Order: sequence, then structure tokens, then C-alpha cells
Amino acid sequence: MPNQLQHTIKAVVRKGDQFYVAECLEIGVVTQGRTFEETVENLREAVALHLDGENLADLGLAPHPTILLTMELEPEYRVA
Repeated sequence: MPNQLQHTIKAVVRKGDQFYVAECLEIGVVTQGRTFEETVENLREAVALHLDGENLADLGLAPHPTILLTMELEPEYRVA
């Protein structure tokens, strides 16, 4: 059975000390921004530039993939 092409590229956003960092492990794209919104926009641009001119099927991707974004947060801990 042939491999199915992925319709989504998975990305994770993490909050650092000064910046948000977005990472797509599947295609090796990493970017950052001072705000969440800036980081998302930078991610869209970085993914588009990375995929420009590539044969998406060679990367296991269907035409016009979307980005599935997950945000990783640390819970607020209270000291008793």
C-alpha cells in the first residue's frame, strides 16, 4: 500500500524568556518572534519559503498543506 501524503505540517510554539519559538520538525523549519502573532506570521513565511520550488510529494506532503499549530505551555505552579 503506498504511503499517504500528509495534508498538514505539524508545528509547536513554545514561550521562551524573551521570544516565542516555533518549530516544524518534519521539515526542519524554526523561527521566532517577540509576540505570538509575530511568531505565527514568521512561521507561515518560513514554511512557504522552505517549500518554494520543492516537490511536495518528495517531502511526503500533499499539495497546499496547512500548518497544524500546537502551543506548549508550562502550568502555573503555586507554592503552598
